[in-house]
Amino acid sequence: MSDRIRCACRRCTIRGLTGPAVIITVGVLFLLDQMRGGDFSFGNTYPVILIVIGAISLAAAAAPADGHISGPMPPAAPSAPGSAPTVPQNQSPGQGQ
Repeated sequence: MSDRIRCACRRCTIRGLTGPAVIITVGVLFLLDQMRGGDFSFGNTYPVILIVIGAISLAAAAAPADGHISGPMPPAAPSAPGSAPTVPQNQSPGQGQ
């Protein structure tokens, strides 16, 4: 199993549907092409894939990001007993001043 923490917010959940939705859309388009004898050829119907990707991207952008996990948290350095916790320093000078 992976050490990566997966985000379970609604935005990331919707974005995770992009790959399966595109594969299903391509499968349906090829099925229609085979059943209808060329009326639904891939050259005529590829914009449907772009519409599906755009609809999922739009839904993901509109979804709330409550509880979003942006990335793996770095491990905390152990501190000496009785000492005050250290605050990380800003690594890029000039920002936030």
